Amino acid sequence: MPAADPPAPERLPLPVTDTHCHMDMARGEPHAGAGPDQSWAGPAQALATAAAVNVTRVVQIGCDLPGASWAVDAAQRFPEVVAAVALHPNEAPRLAAEGVLDEALAEIDRLAESSDRVRAVGETGLDHYRTGGDGHAVQEASFRAHVEMARRHAKALVIHDRDAHADVLRVLDDMQVPECVVFHCFSGDAAMAVHCAERGWFISFAGTVTFANAARLREALSVTPMDRLLVETDAPFLTPHPYRGRPNGSYLVPITVRRIAEVLGTDLETTCAVLQRNTNRAFGPW
Repeated sequence: MPAADPPAPERLPLPVTDTHCHMDMARGEPHAGAGPDQSWAGPAQALATAAAVNVTRVVQIGCDLPGASWAVDAAQRFPEVVAAVALHPNEAPRLAAEGVLDEALAEIDRLAESSDRVRAVGETGLDHYRTGGDGHAVQEASFRAHVEMARRHAKALVIHDRDAHADVLRVLDDMQVPECVVFHCFSGDAAMAVHCAERGWFISFAGTVTFANAARLREALSVTPMDRLLVETDAPFLTPHPYRGRPNGSYLVPITVRRIAEVLGTDLETTCAVLQRNTNRAFGPW
């Protein structure tokens, strides 16, 4: 039996945005392949549940061709949603092995300019956790193609970085990047946070910052300038404490926002206002 959804947290005093969500991967959406359970009502319910706690907008992230198309469609159907499109780093070696990586990149390029509701190219980057050394070169080539795509279309660039900090920074420092770069689900240390902030990049914190074993991540948060700060869920993954291991959703953003405010020593209203202002700077208003 699937784990029960966590209860809704207390409503935030001001609206905020979940800047990284995968509604297509939650129960009930056919693209997800999440198993036989079809009890989840879909994006309309997810958005309404989030809005009830003042999480009023979502950036829907596409990680493969079906997911990118789903994200664009969702952004066109729901005024609360904008889209990001990309091939996830772990998709690149698989597509290259099938001989279709160039075709897939061309389709992402087409989707990136297909609508003004597409605000970002991502998540793209490097993942040395799930992809071994034999796939690193293909991942990097795909990453570089996405960076160029985001720059050419003047879209935000949303970075996936797992166990690849040095190589991700090397690629970014080696290329002409778009004006807006967002480190999704930041997992680096304080020194890396300073490095990113000095370059004007946004640093997005997910439910991981609430985990008991995340002292290093909270240290990185503590040195992140307020004007570089974003919040996200990465739902349905990375559910914040105390509900770790249960399904995540945009409606749980308030738990992470309250932890961010606590770590930074700022009041909750100020934290919400800053996060929303930063979101508009990163992805544009909607």
